[in-house]
Amino acid sequence: MLRRHEIKGFRDIPNIGPAIERNLIALGLNTPDDLIGKDPYQMYADLCAVTQKRHDPCVIDVFISAVRYMEGGPVRKWWEFTEERKQHYGVL
Repeated sequence: MLRRHEIKGFRDIPNIGPAIERNLIALGLNTPDDLIGKDPYQMYADLCAVTQKRHDPCVIDVFISAVRYMEGGPVRKWWEFTEERKQHYGVL
């Protein structure tokens, strides 16, 4: 696994594959460092607006995992953020 300072591409971030990479680019992000300070929930809303379709809510979980990782958090599976997302939206 690359160290955080060695990450140059989105797919170097844990949980990011080709589809999420395309989503991040669609949001106008250019580098992994662009994720630092972003609001994953707003990213999801923006993605739905840009693509004019509703994406699976698990995309939010992946966005949370990527933002947190780039901000210095530990590597965690994307689904470990599902409960946080559900609480954010008031769904248990």
